[in-house]
Formats: sequence, C-alpha cells, structure tokens
Amino acid sequence: MNKTELVGAIAEQAGLSKASAKKALEATLDAIAGAVKKGDKVALVGFGTFAVAKRAKRNGINPATKKAIVIPAKKVLKFKASATLLK
Repeated sequence: MNKTELVGAIAEQAGLSKASAKKALEATLDAIAGAVKKGDKVALVGFGTFAVAKRAKRNGINPATKKAIVIPAKKVLKFKASATLLK
C-alpha cells in the first residue's frame, strides 16, 4: 500500500474527503517525525512504538577496496510492532 492508497482507505473508513484524509495523515506523520527528531518515544497502543536509538561507531570493510574503515556513530529510527498488531 502506498500513500495514495492509504489516504483513500482513511477517507473511506472515517467518512472523510480524500483531501481531509490526506491532511490528517500528513499532520500525523509530521507529529511523529517531530517527536522522534527531538528524541521522544512515540507509542501507539495496538500498533507499535517509534524510538531513536544510538548506534556506536564500529569497524567495517569497504567491499570495493577491501580496506578497513571506521563506520561513524549515528542515530537510527527503530520501530517495534505491537504484539497485537498482526493478531
């Protein structure tokens, strides 16, 4: 399912116009993105949890040159699905 199909499904299930459903979806995604950018955890009961995790720097190998490289530390987005999501 892509974004357009999701907007259509939201509009149909909520009895909204597609324009209103698109605004609602974009506002939801913006709110989630804003929260995780600040380092907050977003927990949607029955769906899952979005959180930021820190990945430590580590050693790796450049596959093209086979030389050792250092992969820098960075923040990554993690999503943990609710246990009830697929039931």
